[in-house]
Amino acid sequence: MTRIETEKLTFSKMLRIYCKKEHKTPLGLCSHCKEMEEYAHFRLEKCPFGEEKPNCKHCRVHCYKPDMRKKAKQIMRKAGPWMLYYHPVLAIRHLLKAGK
Repeated sequence: MTRIETEKLTFSKMLRIYCKKEHKTPLGLCSHCKEMEEYAHFRLEKCPFGEEKPNCKHCRVHCYKPDMRKKAKQIMRKAGPWMLYYHPVLAIRHLLKAGK
């Protein structure tokens, strides 16, 4: 799996956790979260660093619009701790990559 594919998968898993906990969506995503997922995937596809992409937090190029960046941070803050429970392998990979 490529770096971009892994990032997309990780964000999608976080988004599903967030939507379930915040919006009480039992399956899938609400319309707002689906829009955020599409936006994040689009931005990941357009990342100028490609497979050498750093975690967004450490990136010198912020390609999200400010309001979407704020929303992404909110999602990660809420869902991040739950990732260790629901998707431990993805969470640990993400954390290890963040340390670089």
